[in-house]
Amino acid sequence: MLSKTHEYALRAVACLAGQPGKPASADFLAEKTKVPRRYLTRVLQDLAASGIVSSKSGPKGGYELIAESGELTILDIVNAIAPLERIKACPLGLKSHTSLCPLHAELDRVYAETEAAFARVTIKQLLESTSAIIPLCDIKV
Repeated sequence: MLSKTHEYALRAVACLAGQPGKPASADFLAEKTKVPRRYLTRVLQDLAASGIVSSKSGPKGGYELIAESGELTILDIVNAIAPLERIKACPLGLKSHTSLCPLHAELDRVYAETEAAFARVTIKQLLESTSAIIPLCDIKV
């Protein structure tokens, strides 16, 4: 349902949220998130265009989360990259389908539920989870 780009954006935002107020270079983010640097740079540009991160060049520059992690939801990140496509009309273009058929109505209902679920989870909640598994970190035993 979500693209690789969505996943990469969520990883980058989680990484930045884990170090508030501290800019991170594209190289650092690429290493921590396991995302190819070139691809990550494009993802970060999309996040910057959406007002989620800021970027500053120079030796003390880097990318920084602008939005508060307690207010920033998974849905915000998804929408910054590419919103989930809801079904508003018959995808087959059938003129007799003046409303959605049962199949497409059910698919759209699931998309709506997915959006609602993503809207309920903030980045801060992900980072403060009680899970022993920490996002983006490999714990050595």
